[in-house]
Amino acid sequence: MTFEGFFRLALNTVMAPRDVARLLLALRLPSQVLWLAFALVIVLNTLVFSLSMFVTPVDDMLGPLLASPIVFAAMLAASVAALVVAVTLCGRPLGGNASFADIAILVIWLQALRVLVQGVVVLLGPASMMISGIVITAASLLGVWIFVNFIAVAHDTGGVLKAGVILILAVVGMMLGLSVIFSLLGVQAGGLSGYV
Repeated sequence: MTFEGFFRLALNTVMAPRDVARLLLALRLPSQVLWLAFALVIVLNTLVFSLSMFVTPVDDMLGPLLASPIVFAAMLAASVAALVVAVTLCGRPLGGNASFADIAILVIWLQALRVLVQGVVVLLGPASMMISGIVITAASLLGVWIFVNFIAVAHDTGGVLKAGVILILAVVGMMLGLSVIFSLLGVQAGGLSGYV
């Protein structure tokens, strides 16, 4: 994919998220490609996050632990993987039929878009913390809307209401599961949930 194609698809994701979801699902990428794409977005998000720590102050909730790129990458990978599993499984009782691969490609694409947003925030940070904060808030809300539409297409729920319920159940389940795992490891996951 060219840079022009990436930006065009990113714009289409905002304008017509369901069409983009259908396009991504139609690719039917093999598992090896999905794993490679997963690793790539984790690495890119970690690089941009590490760069942003030099530009903007670090939230106290994140603590010094996430200053380590390796720790951040591991926690982000666990969170993204848990989200894929949770959204897939939480859709089943509500009539959803998406596979793990279906949800994975959609989540990976959203993480690729997050790299783009974080890059913009890094550039805006030195100029205006307020503007960068607005960008983060707007991108987060837009990301939820896009993901709900992605879930509606992947699980074939029709409307966004059932897809929204699936997302809420998935996030609650994911956070409970990760909280238990991270607490056993002595890690606080509170600050990472806002990044996923």
